[in-house]
Amino acid sequence: MIKSETILKTARELNIKAAIEGPKDVRQKVANMEKEETHHLSKYVLGKILENYDAAIKDRRPMCADTGLPRYYAKVGNHASIEGGMVTLEKLLRQATAETTASIPLRPNRVHPFSRKDYNNNVGIHAPTVDYSFEPDADWLDITVVHKGGLFGGDYRMLFPADGIPGLKRFYLDSLAEYFRRGMSCQPAVIGVGVGGTKDVCVRLSKEAACLRVVGDRNPDPEIAKLEEELIELGNQSGFGPMGFPGNSAVLDVHIEVAYAHTGGMPVGIQHFCYAQRRMSARISSNDKVEYREDPMWFTPYYRRDTIE
Repeated sequence: MIKSETILKTARELNIKAAIEGPKDVRQKVANMEKEETHHLSKYVLGKILENYDAAIKDRRPMCADTGLPRYYAKVGNHASIEGGMVTLEKLLRQATAETTASIPLRPNRVHPFSRKDYNNNVGIHAPTVDYSFEPDADWLDITVVHKGGLFGGDYRMLFPADGIPGLKRFYLDSLAEYFRRGMSCQPAVIGVGVGGTKDVCVRLSKEAACLRVVGDRNPDPEIAKLEEELIELGNQSGFGPMGFPGNSAVLDVHIEVAYAHTGGMPVGIQHFCYAQRRMSARISSNDKVEYREDPMWFTPYYRRDTIE
């Protein structure tokens, strides 16, 4: 039995770690970019980003003043037993969000879209978001916290089969130009690309691809992995550097995920996840043991399963 007390405690700690520490894969990639950046001003900006990472950990404060929108990804083992069930799980995640908004503190970014009503705790209607996936032959619960900005860096376009890869690359560059030239998605950024499915599916996949894969991870499909590397190179040859300055280090990584689509279309969603990669994961075992990790391990073979078994 996974106890509710353990879930609440774990969710609190995940929010703290996500807001302050930042995953090592991102910090190392930024450090590598700083060494290789040839534009003086962009090199300076990358150096300051690295200093900010260290200062956040030292001072135990969020790495960015805009702490984004807290959200959760829960991967539930098929045989997991959760005290109070799924309703209790969601209640606890909302409670942890409110508590850590005050204690870390996080900026209370969530407001009602019309009245602008704000409870000052990042909790409201459909907030925080909790997305689910499931895993066979497992009795554990994985929780991943992501604090992602909710304003810029998201895009969608309905492409058609004849557009193919060239059309996808054109949309990709259009998206970079739209947000990178003004530093609106706080680059260097990880770019998530969702291809296929329906509009809502490709947009969801693009966000998961941006937020839930570590820097350097490649799609298991060799052709998709090759395209990811091509888009990384293309993005860093576009002339954009960090925060809208000229440079060659705007793209931390590109992650592509796919879903089977209607035969007449190729919908594409794109999401940017900034260098403040606020994510952290934990696995709660059936014996209530908690293990924290930086890799969400969201895209399992079962999650990417194809056709019937």
